[in-house]
Amino acid sequence: MKISVLSLLSFLFGYGAAVVPSNDGQVVLGNPALEAKALIELGSGETRWVVDEDKWDLKRAGIKFMDITHTPDLGSTGLRSRSLVTYPKKPVYNETLAPLLMQLNKTNMRTHLETFTSFFTRYYKSKYGQESSAWLLNQVNHTLSHAGALKHGASVRHFEHPWGQSSIIATIPGQSNNTVVIGAHQDSINLFLPSLLRAPGADDDGSGTVTILEALRVLLKSKDIVKGNATNTIEFHWYSAEEGGLLGSQAIFSEYEKTGRNIKAMLQQDMTGYIHNTLEAGEPESVGVITDFVDPDLTQFIKEIITEYCHIPFVETKCGYACSDHASASKAGYPSAFVIESDFKYSDKKIHTTEDKLEYLSFDHMLQHARMTLSLAYELAMADFS
Repeated sequence: MKISVLSLLSFLFGYGAAVVPSNDGQVVLGNPALEAKALIELGSGETRWVVDEDKWDLKRAGIKFMDITHTPDLGSTGLRSRSLVTYPKKPVYNETLAPLLMQLNKTNMRTHLETFTSFFTRYYKSKYGQESSAWLLNQVNHTLSHAGALKHGASVRHFEHPWGQSSIIATIPGQSNNTVVIGAHQDSINLFLPSLLRAPGADDDGSGTVTILEALRVLLKSKDIVKGNATNTIEFHWYSAEEGGLLGSQAIFSEYEKTGRNIKAMLQQDMTGYIHNTLEAGEPESVGVITDFVDPDLTQFIKEIITEYCHIPFVETKCGYACSDHASASKAGYPSAFVIESDFKYSDKKIHTTEDKLEYLSFDHMLQHARMTLSLAYELAMADFS
């Protein structure tokens, strides 16, 4: 049964739900009846025209999709048949990584996440979404500047989109154009009324956002990385509008596909902090390694990375079609993988609500994801893909 927006508004205002003050002007409630339709893909070849409210109905029902309205040709170049990549059999930079891993700091992640979740929402169509993206860009730029990486050709930029919130791309050049991408999404959403209700998005995906930011900070402690002596180029991406159907990542990988970018690996980190359901079920704390709709060889190497560098094991799990931004890279023909906080069935059920708060997360667990991210980025930065 669908609940009308007006009925829900009446209920929310009657019971004091947190909404944007009417004179704020930051987030504007749209009229679903007047919205332009979007073309979504729910599986290979299965498409449907919808409006935003239809999207939120699908997400509330746990049905995943890609909004292909602006990227209908993603994956059309046949790149996949030319993009076979051989990964190392085992991690080999243990001695180099050991002192770097010790410098990862969960306090940094907490501090960043406190600020990131203080934005009323990071909904990609809102002014708050623009402001949170600008704040994040400043943090990334400060990280590069403080490490001295900007002097050696590193850069960070907004990748602009028509909906308002920009994606962010940080690039650390290496000796080749072969590129390794580490990703997370920066937007949040409250699926009941995205334009009105608070969406702190601590776990989804504030946790992944600050996890890879901390991994970037420590990666830049390596002089070889900072000075561009790594074999391969490294990029860190923070995508806009993942919640709208992987919009930001599709736009980026569509451009990469069209311009012939040589992406050798892409890892997505979406939700890295919630372990309560795992522990309540009597299961061991673990890193969830997604095994469906991913590159099997890259995924196998990530398992080796977790075994070597993390203090907890991995568990194989599945999340379905288009469950996060790695799907955009994969559709473009690039090898991609996805790691999440737990077995998917035990992942955070508070997401997309006002209750997706920092207080429910484990920063010790997020530190394990940061260890994995840092180690993978360094190992693949130095890998020989020739």
